[in-house]
Amino acid sequence: MAKQLKRSKSSSGEGLLWLFGTILVVQGFGSAITEAGWNTSFGVAGLLRAAHMPEWTTLLIGFAGVVLLGMAARAHHARRRANHRA
Repeated sequence: MAKQLKRSKSSSGEGLLWLFGTILVVQGFGSAITEAGWNTSFGVAGLLRAAHMPEWTTLLIGFAGVVLLGMAARAHHARRRANHRA
């Protein structure tokens, strides 16, 4: 029972990493592309512009998303390897 509970906690944490990573990548890089191509901002970029932040901060948000996706992929790979060994 405890082993199953531990797995579900790691699965939900991994799922959150995937979710937040994807959101940050779309908001960060999508905002930067939209601003560059159409001179308009949405989501995170709109909030950052209202706070008078530099334009490169949207790219920083996108890179943070890439880091979270990398962490999720690493956790997924480690969990799969552990399941194959068991």
